[in-house]
Amino acid sequence: MSSLYTALVSGLIFPLHEHLKHHSTVAVRKRMEDSQWWPLERLQALQLERLRALLTKAQRDVPYYRDLFATLGFNAADVASLSDLQRLPFLTKPIIRQNQEQLKSDQAKGLARFNTGGSSGEPLIFYIGNERVSHDVAAKWRATRWWGVDIGDPEIVVWGSPIELTAQDRVRQIRDRLLRTQLLPAFEMSEAKLDGFVETIQRFRPAMLFGYPSSLSLIARHAEKRSQAVSDLGIKVAFVTAERLYDHQRDDIARVFGCPVANGYGGRDAGFIAHQCPAGGMHITAEDIIVEIIDRDGKVLPLGAVGEVVITHLATREFPFVRYRTGDVAVLSDKACACGRGLPMLEEIQGRTTDFVVAADGTIMHGLAVVYPIRDIPGIEAFKVVQESRERVVVLIVPGEDCGKGVEAAISAGLKARLGSSVEVSVERVADIPREQSGKYRYVVCHVPTY
Repeated sequence: MSSLYTALVSGLIFPLHEHLKHHSTVAVRKRMEDSQWWPLERLQALQLERLRALLTKAQRDVPYYRDLFATLGFNAADVASLSDLQRLPFLTKPIIRQNQEQLKSDQAKGLARFNTGGSSGEPLIFYIGNERVSHDVAAKWRATRWWGVDIGDPEIVVWGSPIELTAQDRVRQIRDRLLRTQLLPAFEMSEAKLDGFVETIQRFRPAMLFGYPSSLSLIARHAEKRSQAVSDLGIKVAFVTAERLYDHQRDDIARVFGCPVANGYGGRDAGFIAHQCPAGGMHITAEDIIVEIIDRDGKVLPLGAVGEVVITHLATREFPFVRYRTGDVAVLSDKACACGRGLPMLEEIQGRTTDFVVAADGTIMHGLAVVYPIRDIPGIEAFKVVQESRERVVVLIVPGEDCGKGVEAAISAGLKARLGSSVEVSVERVADIPREQSGKYRYVVCHVPTY
């Protein structure tokens, strides 16, 4: 009966839902399920065709780009290769904030206002049209089906932002019941809340989980601590996104829930950039998104080099995202995936530029350099590292029952060994470490410029 209901939802109810919202999601997903097997050269030809169309419409209909192209002497019709994109300047969050109205297409209708969670500072407000929504949902749907699950299979979602939680009106609740989706808010993760979350998962018996890696791993560890079995529920996959997935989080989720963990990378602003397939490849949604990796001077780097992620979203004609600096750090792969898909891949996603730290001598280090020394100390329930300057780091810890007096000294020694003996390390014991406004959890926040 479960598979029959899933077929009804994915084949009829959800397509009708999307049709009534004037979304072309179903048709886009079907095209994507064909194009994912194309060779890279054919995908790049598609990207070029769509890039030229996007820039042509931006030149004609979007005031910001109309003026910019005129100033640069840039003609979209002359775009002959993907490298021509590099003739255009980057789009940044400050530029979007200063030009919200000018970035809207003259032809745009029914734009929806969105904002990022502001986890690294001031939230970004931008607008999304039906084309963008359709393509983003289609990309996520395609990746979901890679794992043998579909829309309509029972799903637990551990998520939340103030907007999403207050939007639980009657229509949304009815839709979630029809799609068999249950939301668990990721804001308050107290012992009592975690007990309830585990009980809900046991009762609901989902086919898939979806949420922040920090939240799912916390629930997993809590279930294990309480000796509550959740590995025999028939969960096929746990999808994680919106935060960097650490190895220990993947291990916790896979071990306790008894299922593989599928990483996803993207954001409200940038769209669904990449998804992991069962063979392990982090496949870029190349039909919709062009990814560039740049150094701190804005120079485009070759495959295999570490740098900031810049995206051009090809389904954003109504509010274009062209060469948008995400603030994330990653590596483009030069390898092909064993699954046979022609979609290019990200070799590694290292996190946000603010997930790095800077040693006293100026060396930029990944946040893991300070995460692991603290994580390996017994007795710490939770922690957060805030680098205020090269000279000072503040570490917040939530002590557990067996958190001894020597913890502060151990943390200080571990961080000084990596950042420099002259660095002041202040360790503060707190009762709780609040999540970001978006519901995300950040182990490291760096206020020193990196990338």
